[in-house]
Amino acid sequence: MNIPATTLPSPAEQGLNLQGIGSSGEHVAAQPAIEVEGFNAWYGDYHALTNMNIVIPEKRITAFIGPSGCGKSTFLRWINRMNDLVPSARATGTLKLHGQDLLDKATDVVELRRHVGMVFQKPNPFPKSIYDNVAFGPRLHLRMSRGELNQIVEQSLRRAALWEEVKDRLKSPALSLSGGQQQRLCIARAIAVGPSVLLMDEPCSALDPRSTAAIEDLMAQLRNDYTIAIVTHNMQQASRASDYSAFMYQGELIEFGQTEQVFTMPKSEQTQNYITGRFG
Repeated sequence: MNIPATTLPSPAEQGLNLQGIGSSGEHVAAQPAIEVEGFNAWYGDYHALTNMNIVIPEKRITAFIGPSGCGKSTFLRWINRMNDLVPSARATGTLKLHGQDLLDKATDVVELRRHVGMVFQKPNPFPKSIYDNVAFGPRLHLRMSRGELNQIVEQSLRRAALWEEVKDRLKSPALSLSGGQQQRLCIARAIAVGPSVLLMDEPCSALDPRSTAAIEDLMAQLRNDYTIAIVTHNMQQASRASDYSAFMYQGELIEFGQTEQVFTMPKSEQTQNYITGRFG
């Protein structure tokens, strides 16, 4: 699957106003990265996602919030086709990444996962060295010299804000790292193959506050180069770390907009009740 940088339908055509904040503080337009229209998903007879419509902007952080079981993680797992591993899972509708139909049977799923990296709730480094964790993807997908591989490993660890902490022990077991370091290593592993999208499914739920702050700082840096979608149950994290927020409930997308608007002036009473802690 080849995913080119194509010109996508305008946000206005989708009925959305996608804006972001530039480096000098000005509002700048964001291009669509992931387009979803009339998307439905099932596990057997269970209708997990119902008629979902959303445009996720490029190089922004979009937080998916909502109570447990509302479909947040299910949606993320369809973006990189992880639900293919579930025999009873199926989906219909439109799900596109830069204009490419991700549900097309001809889609090369291995190639897709190069473009869409995933970071899970609990750090899951491979039982290998720190170096081999980061080098695993490039070795699998790319042809390069040892020097080029070394460069990718270093660059990925630097981008994950981990290089200075591990540069003198790259051959040490990854499992010897702290929980927060392991999660940053998993982020380095995800970006080593050059994705355009990073999916993060509650990446801080198993971490202490200091490690959580480090991951949030890292996300703020990575948003300049990657489209990031994060599932979180932490309302404070969503409000401070994301540009856009999508509130989901019982398999439906209830509200989507700029995070400040969603948290201060929600359009839906359900959204208001959730973010104020009346249910969830």
